[in-house]
Amino acid sequence: MVVLKNLSRNNREFLFGIPQVVIPVMVLIGLVSGCESPDTTTGSGQISRPNILWITCEDMSPRLGAYGDSVAYTPNIDKLAKESVLFTNAFSVSGVCAPSRAALIMGLYPTSFGALHMRTIKRTAAISKITDPALLAIPVYEAVPPPKAKCFSEILRLNGYYCTNNAKNDYQFHAPVTAWDENGRQAHYKNRDHKSQPFFSVFNILDSHESKVWLHADSASYTDPQSVNLPPYYPDNKIIRKDLARHYDNIRMVDRKVGQLLAELEASGEADNTIVFFFGDHGDGLPRAKRWIYDSGIKVPLMVRYPDRKRAGEKDGQLVSFVDFAPSVLSLAEAPIPTYMQGQAFLGPATSQQPRQYVYAARDRMDPVLDYVRGIRDHRYKLIKNYLPNQPYVQFLPYRDQMPLMQELLRMDAAGLLEGIPALWFEKQRPELEFYDTWEDPHEVNNLADAPEHAERIGTMLSALTSWEQKTGDMGGIPEPELVKRLWPPDGIQPTTEKCTFKIVNGDKIELKSETEGASLAYQVTNQADTSGWKIYTEPVEIKKGQIRAIAHRIGFKPSAVITIDY
Repeated sequence: MVVLKNLSRNNREFLFGIPQVVIPVMVLIGLVSGCESPDTTTGSGQISRPNILWITCEDMSPRLGAYGDSVAYTPNIDKLAKESVLFTNAFSVSGVCAPSRAALIMGLYPTSFGALHMRTIKRTAAISKITDPALLAIPVYEAVPPPKAKCFSEILRLNGYYCTNNAKNDYQFHAPVTAWDENGRQAHYKNRDHKSQPFFSVFNILDSHESKVWLHADSASYTDPQSVNLPPYYPDNKIIRKDLARHYDNIRMVDRKVGQLLAELEASGEADNTIVFFFGDHGDGLPRAKRWIYDSGIKVPLMVRYPDRKRAGEKDGQLVSFVDFAPSVLSLAEAPIPTYMQGQAFLGPATSQQPRQYVYAARDRMDPVLDYVRGIRDHRYKLIKNYLPNQPYVQFLPYRDQMPLMQELLRMDAAGLLEGIPALWFEKQRPELEFYDTWEDPHEVNNLADAPEHAERIGTMLSALTSWEQKTGDMGGIPEPELVKRLWPPDGIQPTTEKCTFKIVNGDKIELKSETEGASLAYQVTNQADTSGWKIYTEPVEIKKGQIRAIAHRIGFKPSAVITIDY
């Protein structure tokens, strides 16, 4: 017999800032048990599917010894490279982290679901200091992917993986509790209950972030400023050399932490069954690199080490985009790849039979700077389309402008001291099209858009870029206030996911439901002794004695109130 007693709206608690509705249910049946995870072991007790470890770093182009950089001191990463497949044409979809990480977690271009601007879910400290009313009008909102779209880590969890993220969540939306088993600075694959369960774990290393150039300015220095190779768009002076040398010192710190993570993996006994990824979230955190879609802003190091060292030392020149990472990990994990994903697998049994012809990238609002740039690149050529050609490249951007290197460039420009290639980035207008031969001109300073010998290729690539924009539903041309209304119709106010409702089925199970299309449901089984983590709801939960908490969350919406069912 089941007795339900509904509580008034005033009888609420709060869990993690989320309203919690408590519903007592008296049930004369036994203990709660969650859904069974798919079998992940062989008869011998060994894991039948690999663990997958992501080691990511911030704001770093391929400035590594493994990529031929003689200035970099990166022995741990170089050793990993010798044991890995080294990808030489891997690209982020943006020159900044938030849109790029949105692409990584969803397998979607950020331009297609409102994740294109930097940044959307909060005001940065730099923006908060601005007093210009027009700039203060920048909205705060969350990107909203299609209803069926999920964080790919949630798909892995549904397929038996233990998923952890330590600790960055820059996805342009608040990740639902279904995305990770653990999410935070203590998250670790070692915390899973059953060592036979395969894991997917992400560790984010922050030491090479743009801000560390000025925050570490007084730290011990190792790189000789005279040894660094300046790109041609920088004038040569002590200030600029010092900051670039500091960037190399920060990369040295990244290398040390990579070594620590790999040693920890070895000590855990998991190395022989773990595929290791190492990559950067976009290009260098330096002026004319970060935030731009030149190769300096989007080309990243990427290496993948297999447990059996398959393809060790091989260089793979295929084009790889960040939208390809999610389907590739799902492929390696032998998990289904959703049809809504816009990338293609480049690893595992589901590897695409058609290699990429192009990668695509975008630049939109960067903190207070409004912009609209799209780019397409094949193995050799890069086409950039500036939709706002009448505005300058360099505009007021307070966060970037804290870097001494940038302050020196601004000082020299104001004094009329920039000339030749360094002066190009400070032009007051841009061409509508930029076209570069990245083999002959890797720094992309010689614009060939008007060269007759490239006219046919430019036309072909421009047509492909337009087709990509249309096919993926590029939102770049939508004014941001209107974009928010499209994401949260009709008035731009964030909707709340409908809370879970439940009913008893077959006398001893609780069935959960939310009326919000695309909502992920999670539940938490508790008793007086302990509290378990959030489990993804897939089928009615067997009940006996204890308590269930349940929550619903569609990405981009507010999470629902938590309901608590006592029985």
